[in-house]
Amino acid sequence: MLEPYQAKYPAPFAVLGIHAAGEFLTGIEYLPHGAALLAPLNRLAERVCRQVRRYLDDPEFRFDLPFEYRGTEFQCRVWRAIHAIPSGRTLTYVDIARDLGSAPRPVGGACGANHLPLVIPCHRVVGSGGIGGFMNSRRGPGIEIKRWLLRHEGAEVGMDHA
Repeated sequence: MLEPYQAKYPAPFAVLGIHAAGEFLTGIEYLPHGAALLAPLNRLAERVCRQVRRYLDDPEFRFDLPFEYRGTEFQCRVWRAIHAIPSGRTLTYVDIARDLGSAPRPVGGACGANHLPLVIPCHRVVGSGGIGGFMNSRRGPGIEIKRWLLRHEGAEVGMDHA
């Protein structure tokens, strides 16, 4: 279970619920527009909000925040691969699966279990024939967030096909 929010920061695509424990960022949640905002409660939350603002101003900005990969060994391998994808670029689930000696579906499952979106940019992982899924769904608000993020970064993907 995630800790209470340390900040709730407005972004064009959602309100970002920031979770931190001690010196580490532990989660970012995409909350609906209109969710109550919360000013940062500590220095780490302030730093996260400042870096989100920099990313929103410059899609090439790379997050530099303290976090730990917390998941299964396979999830952590997937997240490390995703963390290396530069802004404006995408890889397919198949690409990552091939590099890890796996299959695309477990890669998608690891993407859906990512607690640090934006920092571990799972929106940069797409399907072979289009945008793929996001937030464990192929439709709805999550896909709109993924489209927004990919457009913000200038990524070229067949984004009209969910």
